[in-house]
Amino acid sequence: MAAISNPQLAEPAMLSRLMGRPTAAVGVLILIIIALAAILAPVIAPYAPTKLSIASRLHPPSFAHLFGTDDLGRDVFTRMLYAARTSLSVGFAVVIFASIIGIVLGLASGFFRKLDAPVSRLIDAMMAFPDILLAIALVAALGATAFNVVVALGIVYAPRLARVVRASTLVIRELPYVEAARALGVPTPTILVRHVLRNVTSPLLVQGTFIFANAILAEAGLSFLGVGISPDIPTWGTMISVGRQYMDQAGWIMMFPGAAIVITVLALQLVGDGLRDLLDPRLAKDI
Repeated sequence: MAAISNPQLAEPAMLSRLMGRPTAAVGVLILIIIALAAILAPVIAPYAPTKLSIASRLHPPSFAHLFGTDDLGRDVFTRMLYAARTSLSVGFAVVIFASIIGIVLGLASGFFRKLDAPVSRLIDAMMAFPDILLAIALVAALGATAFNVVVALGIVYAPRLARVVRASTLVIRELPYVEAARALGVPTPTILVRHVLRNVTSPLLVQGTFIFANAILAEAGLSFLGVGISPDIPTWGTMISVGRQYMDQAGWIMMFPGAAIVITVLALQLVGDGLRDLLDPRLAKDI
């Protein structure tokens, strides 16, 4: 018995329908611009991100330095472009890592009754800790590297995805086509992949956009606290941390990376809301 043949994600018109929503279209456009700026940073940036110029330190925005310079004379605009590459890469990697863990835990908990209770208790225990405190503890234990930040944040946000997958799996496993597949002797891994996982993709996609936004904020928070990625690597969080010391005399060091975080997170939230409205049958009729 085949799974649902045309999941909503496979509809060719889904992107055009999403772009038909003004707020979601604005979010997609902003994300495209930010992603292109990050990818083309070596071409767009007027200076090297690590170029020092003590004579030009704490210069305000000008034609020579669009966003001014920091305490070491480094061009803030250049560092923002390279920081975008780091922050977006970390956010995307966190979504992938959290999705892998969340899908495995969610499918195991929702499909196998004996595993439901222990896995659910594990998920509840992980979600009992505040996100940032758990992330700080994991990074402190693993070490402050970009990879470890991704692992720590992936572990922090995996329970959210696991709960979404579990809730959907509990419903899907009782549907007639899943029962028929079991009766026909279809292997359990095949049922999980073809019949269950395919049909939980929609809520996963929506949650992924929100986790992407939260991961960018969390990475910035860890970098700001000095327990995130190495200060040698430009990130929006480290730039804000440096600018905090010169907030009175050089507010632009904090202002521009802070604005970048706000705009990026807002764009991701707009896209996530648009996807939720598009993929939720109760809300799709209003689109």
